[in-house]
Amino acid sequence: MILEVGIDLTMNRGQKLLVPVGIPTPHQTPVSFSVDGGDIRLTGEVTTGQVAALITPSDYDRLTLKYAFADGGSGYPDIMFAPRKNRFTKAADALVSGVREIADGAPDGHRAIERIVNAVAERFSYGHPDIRFNDGLDEVPYLACGLTEGSCVDINTYLIANLRAAGLEAGYVYGYFFPEEKQGTCEDGHCWVVTRHEGVVLEWDIAHHLKLGTREICCGLNPRPGMRVATSHSMGLTFPELGIVETKLLGEPAWVGPDGALGQAALDIRCVSPGKTAVAA
Repeated sequence: MILEVGIDLTMNRGQKLLVPVGIPTPHQTPVSFSVDGGDIRLTGEVTTGQVAALITPSDYDRLTLKYAFADGGSGYPDIMFAPRKNRFTKAADALVSGVREIADGAPDGHRAIERIVNAVAERFSYGHPDIRFNDGLDEVPYLACGLTEGSCVDINTYLIANLRAAGLEAGYVYGYFFPEEKQGTCEDGHCWVVTRHEGVVLEWDIAHHLKLGTREICCGLNPRPGMRVATSHSMGLTFPELGIVETKLLGEPAWVGPDGALGQAALDIRCVSPGKTAVAA
């Protein structure tokens, strides 16, 4: 089966649009990407080898992006699990000490991952704060006590830093999640974390558990019923052709400014095959 995703957005004339084109997962494979209302060429990200579409708008009032994903996939890209130190992934010394205490008490690596995931969930309440917990910092700080408000991006930034500080393989994935109750539409992107230990790949979505009112986190996607697709991975991305150096992520389509700054685009996102569930709930 093919799952199709369409995104409409109002043009920002004079700027080009940078768009992730999809990555394979164990559940899906991206099979096509196209645009109505613009011309496409490809540009490369140098730390992960990902390729993104750079779109020059034409004379239409709106752009429409179209993705198609086929059921089944080869798995997450191996490069996604490789640690790359930048200000979005490097753990502060206090965080390293704290997470190693959690991991060292576990009987094995799988149990250590589970303990770390649940410890991170205890640090956050779900929300979209104006100031993120790591804004302006060169490393991911230790959250010692209390609750910190954070989005899925914030929570998973902290989770990745913890897992890698404990010497465990973990990757950050970005895409779109279509809640069952919204019948094939969503307002913005979503992210999740994937761990790999002794050949076992597990997926974790703390934010959705918090939205459901629980901090008892189990592995697996879609604790909230719905469907999702993956469009990109990793944090601290560099597109040298565009003057973009260590941007936090390329999740949703973004306008590229003359200085390489990325600006948020207003999106209308829909799953145009809403009867098919992309990842089983």
